[in-house]
Amino acid sequence: MHIYILKRVLAVVPVLLGLTVIVFAIMALIPGDPATAILGSYATPENVARLNRDLGLDKPLVQQYFIWLENLLHGDFGRSYSLNRPVLDEVWERFSATLILAGAALVLCTLWGLLIGIWTAARQYGWTDRLLTFVVLIGISVPSFWLGLLLILLFAVELRWLPASGMFAIYGGGDLPDLLRHLILPALTLSVVATGVIARLTRAAMLEMLRQDFIRTARAKGVSERRVLYVHAFKAALVSVMPVIGVQAGFVLGGAVYIETVFQWPGVGRMLVQAISTRDILLVQGGVVVVSACYVLFNLLVDLAQCWLDPRIQT
Repeated sequence: MHIYILKRVLAVVPVLLGLTVIVFAIMALIPGDPATAILGSYATPENVARLNRDLGLDKPLVQQYFIWLENLLHGDFGRSYSLNRPVLDEVWERFSATLILAGAALVLCTLWGLLIGIWTAARQYGWTDRLLTFVVLIGISVPSFWLGLLLILLFAVELRWLPASGMFAIYGGGDLPDLLRHLILPALTLSVVATGVIARLTRAAMLEMLRQDFIRTARAKGVSERRVLYVHAFKAALVSVMPVIGVQAGFVLGGAVYIETVFQWPGVGRMLVQAISTRDILLVQGGVVVVSACYVLFNLLVDLAQCWLDPRIQT
């Protein structure tokens, strides 16, 4: 067990290193000159050359990467020139809002996905199975940003039950109930697609488990159908579903970028959109690295949990 954990932890290191290479390369391939975008109307050739020299953009790309990587290893993500503050401070300040949104969406999609998957597997080919499967397919097919706009139109504009944007009310808000009211629509929007994916794969895993010999043996011994379903079959199927949940955690983190823009949620996603528009390279790189590293580490935790549920994986 300890050897397996050590191998999995060590395997994360090259993944994170490759992640930094990809992030840096993508930002380097974006057309346009950052110095020109920063200076705007003051972008004379002399000013552009001076700013490129100050930012280190006049050096070869390989040298720029290793300088940036060395600073990352020392905890220095650079300084945002559009906000004039350290990148890491800005990212962590926004990251708590993203974690709240992504965490709520992940809890929703996991609970609803598992419940729908178990329910439809237990009633295979019944009318509830067909209905929920149809709803799940629609949920997977609907673009999240479009669904978010529809929910805003219905619940915020027409019914006026929920706020349309922001994390707290402008006046008189700031408490937990206010946060929950603002969280409902974006978390629901972000969780719909992931719910459908988890539900479909949970159903498939449950159907496979329900055909196994140990399930027939449990039923022959007189074990109640509820216990057979929720204890024996679900525990065995959960091993196959855990990696899917890990992948969906990355989906909700990545999906938070445009969902935060739709709902004006003050998280890392909205920050990245603003940073890209201003060509704030260091801020974009820092935000993407932090979000991606969290995704990799969460998948590591999922792998370890899967190993705990099924020790055979160690081999």
